[in-house]
Amino acid sequence: MAKMEKKSMNSPEETRKFDKGKLEIVKLGGVTVGKATFKPGWKWSECVKPIAKTESCMAEHSMYMISGKMKVVMDDGTEKEFGPGDAAYIPAGHDAWVLGKGDVVSLDFSAAEYYAKAGKTKNK
Repeated sequence: MAKMEKKSMNSPEETRKFDKGKLEIVKLGGVTVGKATFKPGWKWSECVKPIAKTESCMAEHSMYMISGKMKVVMDDGTEKEFGPGDAAYIPAGHDAWVLGKGDVVSLDFSAAEYYAKAGKTKNK
């Protein structure tokens, strides 16, 4: 029988740092939750692409935006902006960057297990 669990994002089990950002991770109930913080000037294709070694972000995100604004452009040219209070599903195959001068903070419920790990994508 599954047991109730509680973990604090203020005491992550793992922290992955990358240029202009970090991902703090807790695992509970079979789910990996990541709190991502992206600083102004962060762009996936400049800051995480060297780690992922893929042409675009191949992580599939189910996320909730806490603060800041981010633009996402899919490989097919589709684009959207996300801000505080937005829930989003972003499929694999995109680039993203911070808009403005504030930090972007979001919770990711589907990609945290493998995001910003060398050579790791959901498909590998």
